[in-house]
Amino acid sequence: MNQQRLADILDRVAKGNLSPDEAQASLKAMAYEDIDYAHIDHHRSLRKGFPEVIFGQGKTADQITGIMGSMAKNEEIILVTRIDREKADQVRKAFPAAEYDEAARILLLKEQEPELKSFGEILIISAGTSDIPVAKEAAITAQAMGNRVRSIFDVGVAGIHRLFAHREIIENASVLVVVAGMEGALPSVVAGMVRAPVIAVPTSVGYGTSFGGMTALLGMLNSCSSNIAVVNIDNGFGAGYMAATINQMPSNMGTDFKSVP
Repeated sequence: MNQQRLADILDRVAKGNLSPDEAQASLKAMAYEDIDYAHIDHHRSLRKGFPEVIFGQGKTADQITGIMGSMAKNEEIILVTRIDREKADQVRKAFPAAEYDEAARILLLKEQEPELKSFGEILIISAGTSDIPVAKEAAITAQAMGNRVRSIFDVGVAGIHRLFAHREIIENASVLVVVAGMEGALPSVVAGMVRAPVIAVPTSVGYGTSFGGMTALLGMLNSCSSNIAVVNIDNGFGAGYMAATINQMPSNMGTDFKSVP
């Protein structure tokens, strides 16, 4: 239940187009809905500005379909993360309009394109091509939340001149998400170039002593650049969500979002 749908219900009641009893029925499950295997938080859009996100890993296709069916009654956009191709194909039988990105492992169902909520731009940077799946998870999440998003892939420190070729784009971003495995050095370099906040995402990409991303994580946590925050290993979703939250702070927001090119 988002702000617009709540406002529509109240407006219809005020105009006499909807009875109080009908409105009450519509709002009965506004806080949450118990469907046995899940308690769906329908109130989250009102509290946080974006619906509850479904974590697909560990859930069956039928469970995901059931949760989406309940959410679709109240939400204009539904995001499912960490869902594999097999499950996604099963879920799309019930929701054929849903879009699946296999690299990001994200399923997205939307009634229309998300309304732009900020003038700022989020820039997603990956150190290597192998980091792209996590970077795309961040990008799709931020886009779904109503942000302008741009991506630059494969510009890691092994060929740092590739990064500097995009200097103007980097310096103009409101928030940056930098995704890197191996030694995790790229976020420090990027943060040293800009005044904007940088969200560092360590990935599990690397040889043995990367320890599944622990080396990159510890390197990022020990960065000497002061405008860095670090999320969990491979957590592109968390980085994209946080970047969207920062980008939609009042200083980046205006009144006529649709006028943004």
